[in-house]
Amino acid sequence: MSDPRHQKLAKVLVNYSLRLKPGDKFVIRSSVVAEPLIREVYREAIKAGAHVTLLLSLPDLNEIFFKEASDAQLTHISDFQKLRVEEADADLYIWAEHNTKSLSGIDPKRLAMAESASAPLTRRFLERFATRELRWCGTLFPTYAYAQDAGMSLSDYEDFVYGACLLDQDDPAAAWQKVHVEQQRVVDFLSQHDEIHIVAPGTDLTCRVGGRTWINCDGQANFPDGEVFTGPIEDSVNGTVSFTYPAIHHANEVENVRLAFRDGKVIESSASRGLNFLNAMLDSDAGARYVGEIAFGLNYGIKQFTRNTLFDEKIGGTMHMALGASLPESGGRNESGLHWDMVCDLREGKVYADGQLCYEAGRFTI
Repeated sequence: MSDPRHQKLAKVLVNYSLRLKPGDKFVIRSSVVAEPLIREVYREAIKAGAHVTLLLSLPDLNEIFFKEASDAQLTHISDFQKLRVEEADADLYIWAEHNTKSLSGIDPKRLAMAESASAPLTRRFLERFATRELRWCGTLFPTYAYAQDAGMSLSDYEDFVYGACLLDQDDPAAAWQKVHVEQQRVVDFLSQHDEIHIVAPGTDLTCRVGGRTWINCDGQANFPDGEVFTGPIEDSVNGTVSFTYPAIHHANEVENVRLAFRDGKVIESSASRGLNFLNAMLDSDAGARYVGEIAFGLNYGIKQFTRNTLFDEKIGGTMHMALGASLPESGGRNESGLHWDMVCDLREGKVYADGQLCYEAGRFTI
């Protein structure tokens, strides 16, 4: 029996997040594992009049690639991928992992090599996304692998995912528009300030954001969503940050990450587990040691860490920083093949904007 939430999610993705219209060149990318959701998204996209291209992968192909590819293959960017980035009007990526640990045994230098080679394509994708020439959205199809990572049964994880997406509301699109209004108050406040000072256990960090743009994330690029972010001035990040939760990238978990910054650059890094992987990513290219994004998680329907960044970076009462590539719509200028979000709990922290206390105990107080 099909889950009616698949159809409900598909309608929101097609009509609210991506706003498909007749004639749009629309690409759906996912794994065959997400077949029930893909079918409903395809149906809604056809109803909307889009020209749909479906790109499907099989479980564990990435593992084969990263284990067996030559250096030339690892660094090759296909003309087809370039064409997709240049020509699509809308692009939906549905994460649907059969095994979230499939890349955990890969030499991190091989992962870093591939990420560095992809930097120009990533930059072009972000440029088109920033101007909305390309409407992109990423979402997740619940699988046993994700449920196990989160420490839940599949049915409980499905409830968690679809609840975070506000699919339990009669009109999810209207609910996300309400989120937009609530988050815009935070955006309007932060946009009037320059220095952001974040203090929490093990964290004392400052950065400057004057002249940069704070972005209200309301379900149009990530689904679910619920954050505000910007790109800090590249040489302005100073101090230390201790990330509360494991930092996860390419199925590798790095625990108790602590970074020290001077004039924007990571000058010291430590971790209780996974330090070699962390340092390999930091050394992957010239921009990987700089911060491309700083953000505050405002989705208070997401209360627990689940080992999936799509949800964890939006936990209400947290902030996250991304090492590597800036998102151009924020005004950030850092370029890298890396974009790695790491999450810090602020429920015992405080945030000051130009010296004014504006955030305490996990919430903005403005």
